[in-house]
Amino acid sequence: MDQRLLNEINHGQKIVDFSGKLWYWETPAGKLRWKRRVELLTANVATNMLVLEIGCGPGYLTKELHKKQAKIFAIDISQHLLYVARRNLHEGNVIFSLQNAYGMGFRDNVFDIIVGSSVLHHLELDDALKEFYRVLKPGGSFYFTEPNMMNPQIAIQKTFPFVKRFMGDSPDETAFFRWRLKEKIEEYGFTDIEINAFDFLHPSIPKFLVSFVNHLNSILESIPFVAEIAGSLYIEARKR
Repeated sequence: MDQRLLNEINHGQKIVDFSGKLWYWETPAGKLRWKRRVELLTANVATNMLVLEIGCGPGYLTKELHKKQAKIFAIDISQHLLYVARRNLHEGNVIFSLQNAYGMGFRDNVFDIIVGSSVLHHLELDDALKEFYRVLKPGGSFYFTEPNMMNPQIAIQKTFPFVKRFMGDSPDETAFFRWRLKEKIEEYGFTDIEINAFDFLHPSIPKFLVSFVNHLNSILESIPFVAEIAGSLYIEARKR
């Protein structure tokens, strides 16, 4: 197993007890940010679809996906995070599995949709995209939300190792430039690629300002060039 995978396994063990706090989903602004991500990532999931969740972690998104009455296969490289996910979610339409996203034990052309929240930036992108293409059905799609390297805070956090350590990041995780990511996805045969920057709602915003900043967020996202420095990217693509 290569060092990057080992780093991610160790990272998973470290965040078992701190995932919500580390990702700030539990602050007032964080809850709004998470709700929006859930809406984006589950919008195209329908009853009876076969859905693959990459990097399910402790199962936050899995819990939302299962409500769609699809068949969910949720994988992660960390047995520690999978233990938490299995403990918190006991649903017949969800199967958790310890798997490497670069070499999954699924047949070719099996899944309708692949989804993931903040997981691509932990992976070797070429290996992951190749495998996504293999397991998706023709016409199947993937949907991810990821950090935007054009955002000043993200750029600093993902570039400097000492900042990464301070923020609780894994050693190899990065972020994406929208246009470069689109080119990379095209290399692997995907079409209908849409990547949009979104989210100026920082999780540390005080509760009394959340409503105002959330309204301002909608305005900033609609302004060309300004929107490019939003904190996150929403990514979708389809297999031919």
